[in-house]
Amino acid sequence: MEKIAKITFAGGTGSVTGANFLLEIENKKILVDCGLTQGVKMADDINWDPFPYDPKSIDILFITHAHIDHIGRIPKLVDEGFRGKIYSTKPTLGLSGIMLEDTMEILGKNTALHLNKIYTPENIKLALSLWKGFEYHENIKISESLEVSFLNSGHILGSAMVQFIYNGKKILFTGDLGNSPSPLLPDTDKVTDVDYLIMESVYGDRNHESRQDRRRFLEGVIEDNYRRKGTLVIPTFSLERSQELLFELDALVDNKRIPVMPIFFDSPLAIRLTEVFKQYKSYFNEAAQAAMSPGEHLFDFQGLRNTLKSEESKMIMNIPNPKIVIAGSGMSTGGRIVHHEKNYLPDPNNTLLLTGYQSIGTPGRLIREGVKTVRISGEDVAIRAHIETISGYSGHKDSNGLLNFVQDMQDSVKKVFVVMGEPKSEMFLAQRLRDNLGIEAHVPEEGSSVSLVC
Repeated sequence: MEKIAKITFAGGTGSVTGANFLLEIENKKILVDCGLTQGVKMADDINWDPFPYDPKSIDILFITHAHIDHIGRIPKLVDEGFRGKIYSTKPTLGLSGIMLEDTMEILGKNTALHLNKIYTPENIKLALSLWKGFEYHENIKISESLEVSFLNSGHILGSAMVQFIYNGKKILFTGDLGNSPSPLLPDTDKVTDVDYLIMESVYGDRNHESRQDRRRFLEGVIEDNYRRKGTLVIPTFSLERSQELLFELDALVDNKRIPVMPIFFDSPLAIRLTEVFKQYKSYFNEAAQAAMSPGEHLFDFQGLRNTLKSEESKMIMNIPNPKIVIAGSGMSTGGRIVHHEKNYLPDPNNTLLLTGYQSIGTPGRLIREGVKTVRISGEDVAIRAHIETISGYSGHKDSNGLLNFVQDMQDSVKKVFVVMGEPKSEMFLAQRLRDNLGIEAHVPEEGSSVSLVC
């Protein structure tokens, strides 16, 4: 007998960030992700608007991965009465506590919007007490007609697609899909028999360089900067991109592909997260497991220096060039990277290397688009440094990768809903799915709902 499942797109439409989807099945209300919308600021004001559902009514929250645009509003959800269950993979649970604590350190200082009452140790502790971790492919039985499992998305450590099987029909939320093959992670699981697909589209309208090209490009940027006796500044995301970049640098240093120089890993959050990576080495791909240092540090190569304390970070200025500085955040919206950009962007001997997605309106996006000055911490900073971009270090599948992912389920999928991208990226990918695969693809509006026949 046919049954109906209803999806409401409560967030993550027309935007890369703010993932939040409500799935209503029988008498259950289930969320997939509850993330911050991030644009010009770490957290846009829209995040503090009321949820379009009653948090007290939510039975289960499934989390695809630990990036803050997928988990950042969990303290608000808890503060407003959510007491259901939170499910994710085990590594995601391990990483999320650290990510939420870091978010609390930043947003919890905001008294004007009363965020100090939302981002509290008590709310985070309560959220973690409701949270349970599962293995990939482990069956989670919700009811007689509904079961759920996490499939490997290959995006970051522990990242997952959430697969619902309801009345025999499969509904798949991709979360973020990884740019496989990854230096660290196994490839995205191949899925062939989905009925309804809710998929990301960050790079829905463009493609990356090949893996070989990106490593050669990285090597070239480092060597050029070394010859100029400059500082190479790399803004990076603390979770996964930092660790992946260190893994690549480790290989370049060990194989003597780049000159030896000081390499500063200047991100306390990334250093803390790397400790969690140690606990879950079994989740890495076989090549990464074989290549990793057996000693105390996960990444340990000549020239690498971890700078946990702010005093250590400030001392980097006194170290003679050439050198490399890796710091968060990846879009230059906050963190230690803003101080380094302030110091190093005005010098034409230096280089700024952008390695990940830059949201509209962020300093990283403005710099990538070629502005001559950028406002950092209330000051206008002249940009005379060399600006380089490598898209191949993105953690997201490119347009061809997304198309190939859907092609595997071309014979079964009835409808695809394209979300989590800028509008032009969502529209481009949806049209490409229609034209190339003959699939019914939709770009839903925020707040809209669809009913799925199951």
